Amino acid sequence: MASTSAARKRGRGEIETLPSGSLRVRVYAGVDPVSKKKHYLVETVPSGPTAARDAEKVRTRLLAQVDERRNPRTKATLNQLLDRFLEVVELEPTTRRGYVGKLDRHVRPVLGTVQVGRLDAETLEFFYAVLRRCRDRCDGRARDRHRVKGRHECDDRCRTHVCRPLAPATVRYIHAILSAALTRAVRWRWIAVNPAAQAAKPTAPKPDPQPPSTEQAARIVVEAWKDPDWGMLVWLAMVSGARRGELCAMRWDRLDFVTGVLEIRTSIAQDGPTTWEKDTKTHQQRRIALDDQTVALLRAYYLRCVDRATAVGLKLVPDARIFSAVPDGSEWLKPGTVGQRYERMCVRLGWDMHLHQLRHYSATELIVAGADVRTVAGRLGHGGGGTTTLKVYSAWRSEADQRAAASLGVRMPELPVHVDATAPFAATVSHSDEEDASPYQRIATDLRGAIACGALRSGDPLPTLVALAERYGVAGSTAQRAITLLRAEELIDVSRGQRAVVR
Repeated sequence: MASTSAARKRGRGEIETLPSGSLRVRVYAGVDPVSKKKHYLVETVPSGPTAARDAEKVRTRLLAQVDERRNPRTKATLNQLLDRFLEVVELEPTTRRGYVGKLDRHVRPVLGTVQVGRLDAETLEFFYAVLRRCRDRCDGRARDRHRVKGRHECDDRCRTHVCRPLAPATVRYIHAILSAALTRAVRWRWIAVNPAAQAAKPTAPKPDPQPPSTEQAARIVVEAWKDPDWGMLVWLAMVSGARRGELCAMRWDRLDFVTGVLEIRTSIAQDGPTTWEKDTKTHQQRRIALDDQTVALLRAYYLRCVDRATAVGLKLVPDARIFSAVPDGSEWLKPGTVGQRYERMCVRLGWDMHLHQLRHYSATELIVAGADVRTVAGRLGHGGGGTTTLKVYSAWRSEADQRAAASLGVRMPELPVHVDATAPFAATVSHSDEEDASPYQRIATDLRGAIACGALRSGDPLPTLVALAERYGVAGSTAQRAITLLRAEELIDVSRGQRAVVR
């Protein structure tokens, strides 16, 4: 065994005998970049007959780590790494706020004091498992959660603790933050390998978008249009699929009434009461085409905004917002306020919904209408050439399948019998001529009469399927069946993606 003095003289590590008889191996590993002090790799070998030989093996291994630069260069803790990481990483203010909140609440109290060099995949995976079991990281035993510490009179605010698992998406988000910070640590040579890259990544939650149904969308539109300003915003959200921040940032000078093209270049971000204009979420600008009805509505709404400004002696500013709380359009709406108003409206209708579901609704209708994935991704502003669109909206294949079945049903030949679905099959099959009593026949008869009397002239668009379904109190597929019947009679023309028009 090399003596302590000799080892120090060579500068290649030392082996010391401790009072307990065990041996301590210490190898110089450079200057700690955080504390600026000398950094040593230290390992203790238990006493025993082979302690000297084992200590030499440890010293050789530690020296090899130093020579190959596989050793941790610092004794810095995870807290120190996270502080340095947040100083250098470029983040949007809202993203930074999310990072800090997740780290302060879930990571720092548990792993903050652990040395970065001692953090391993097992520790991280166990930490994720604890969060999936209970976000408060309890030990699983039932206990009371008191409103204050110390002696007090318990009331309704003192409750029994109930474990609430952290959402899978949040656990995955925490893993992504830690992985990014530890990747920087490897680049800075604080550690040799990234333990987050070795740990099993938390399972991604299965996408579960829940867009409004056709009937719900019709009721939402009717309720929203009680206030024309609010109705126009909800309608445009439904048609364009824009995010709420993008809706708040829309400007009149980015809408071409001639071509019907709307440019989405920026978004409004919000952090508490503070708002500011920034790039879109994917930092991409996009141009989306609007249908004729939406363009007509926006043209009428623009005249309404001009009249409102003129009434108070103002004019719309050059960069006026389409949706604004001031007459001249100089101020944008707050995304949080828009989202809260939509949620309150849905509560009045008896539903628990949020504004982002209108984005899902727009994507659903595009996919079911036969639009290719790249087109849908372009309208929604998804990156990756449609990869995100496929991952998120593939959950709607069942709904698309149901709609396809309904479309097939209305295109099947007419049966020579009439079946009443409310009675046993054998008792309801009859060769009657009472098809006119069916709902789709009534709709077709009314439209046929409107065309015959001139109420609907050549080239006029028919009411939308949503409007027909709402008016007659039927499903959208029933209204579609009436349109198919008129098309077979060559009274109307129907093009994909367009409203039916009178021939």
